[in-house]
Amino acid sequence: MRIIFVNTETKINEKSRTAPPQPLNLSTPVVHIRQKLIWAQSIQFIRPIVIEIPFFGINLHHKTRPMIDTPRHQGLRKKLVEGLKIKGIKDETVLAAIGRTPRHAFMESSFINFAYKDQAFPIGAGQTISQPYTVAFQSQLLDVFPLCKVLEVGTGSGYQAAVLCQMGAKVYTIERQRELHIKAKNLLQELGYHMSFFMGDGYKGLPTYGPFDRIVVTAGALSIPEELPKQLTVGGKMVIPVGPPDKQEMLLITRIAETDFKTEKHGSFIFVPLLKGVVNQ
Repeated sequence: MRIIFVNTETKINEKSRTAPPQPLNLSTPVVHIRQKLIWAQSIQFIRPIVIEIPFFGINLHHKTRPMIDTPRHQGLRKKLVEGLKIKGIKDETVLAAIGRTPRHAFMESSFINFAYKDQAFPIGAGQTISQPYTVAFQSQLLDVFPLCKVLEVGTGSGYQAAVLCQMGAKVYTIERQRELHIKAKNLLQELGYHMSFFMGDGYKGLPTYGPFDRIVVTAGALSIPEELPKQLTVGGKMVIPVGPPDKQEMLLITRIAETDFKTEKHGSFIFVPLLKGVVNQ
């Protein structure tokens, strides 16, 4: 996806203008920038680029919040993506989504300088923003396709949901902690990501809004929540870490028939625990 960002302090060489970029691949979320775009070969930026974050869902009447995304941020994301490739992430859609998602926007201010380290960091309420490798690994296992209907259990910071949107998914995300639910919802909407937000018990999923093509659980469950696999379409997939608090096994569960499921194991991870109920404080 090619985007040219133009602000009042941008110098453009009109004579070096080339042919417009090729049409977007359908696997890439459509991006709307509320300013005139000029396709130019050479652009010199005097200040950090002010962008509006790409989003899925095409809400033209939604007011987005401009955000500073400097060449330094972009370079760090590129370096992060290269590191993920070395660690075994091969899905180009996942890598492109990680490369477009501004992780620094989802970090607590005290950790923002470490936003593109491949590490987990606290986000408050006893929760963490997962390390990019974990987000990429789960996203790769999900095998998301354009307009894929995805349920995310555990909104947390909102970073995983943003990556899924960048991959072209239609995201439904549920969070049990009111503090995180409100914070993530406000941030994602301000940045222009268009998805459906819910506060509730992730163990129960969202049966009213199902079935889902994909379900991703972003916290470690002691056992597979009984209600979640039932909310998959036939052929649908669920990615969930299951096991004791000190180590979980990443499971890929595929619904191959109405009452028949296949489970595959994909290595060990450590997540914060998936808890029942809701926290309204």
